[in-house]
Amino acid sequence: MPLEGVDDVFRVLDLAGVFANAVLGGVIARRERLDPIGFATLAVLSGLGGGIIRDVLLQHGPPVALTDYAYLATAFAGAAATYLVTVEGRLWDRAWPVVDAVALGCWASAGATKTLAVGLGWLPAVLLGVVTAVGGGAVRDIVLRRVPGVLGGNTLYATAALAGAGVLVLLRQAGLPTAGSLAGLAVGAGVCLLARWRGWILPSADAWSPARVVPQRYRGRLRRRGVGRGRPRSRHAEATTPSHPTEEP
Repeated sequence: MPLEGVDDVFRVLDLAGVFANAVLGGVIARRERLDPIGFATLAVLSGLGGGIIRDVLLQHGPPVALTDYAYLATAFAGAAATYLVTVEGRLWDRAWPVVDAVALGCWASAGATKTLAVGLGWLPAVLLGVVTAVGGGAVRDIVLRRVPGVLGGNTLYATAALAGAGVLVLLRQAGLPTAGSLAGLAVGAGVCLLARWRGWILPSADAWSPARVVPQRYRGRLRRRGVGRGRPRSRHAEATTPSHPTEEP
């Protein structure tokens, strides 16, 4: 496929991802009972936030979202659609994961490609590929005073973007830019969908704590030795500590 054709396909997928994530922002705005400004704000953050963060970090001209009116228009269209119509039901539940996964793969590939194009190395390319894919949702959650969902407790998302951006960088360094773009999109979207289907999540810190890593037969010995507990209080301290705290005047 000629490179121009790939760019056209990516633009269509990019705008589709902007619209889908803008719709998601609108759905959340309706859930939070926001006004039209709130709908527009969450739609723009969800659909365009990651790309804007990437372009600001690259310092290579104004963000694309501000120079190509199709992007802002698409985000505002998603906000208007969700403000006028309640988006829910079986069709939305089935379509949204697929569209979101494709958008993630597209944004991860686009972010890594643009980073390499300005002359940066492979590590910034992978990093900004991930930022492009997940940055908008993270900023939206922060605005709503939530812990960003991408930071844990959900199925693989940033990891899927990392895989997609990594595959693109490897193939581009091998001299296969077109194949890299398509493979990055496919890998990012595929890992995201597979993780949702299989329920894959990254392990939390507790999964690697000594309480889980230490074999069961050694845990009793550790408990008897006081490992993992606070220092025992002396009898003198127990005797001098009042049973009820004194009230200050």
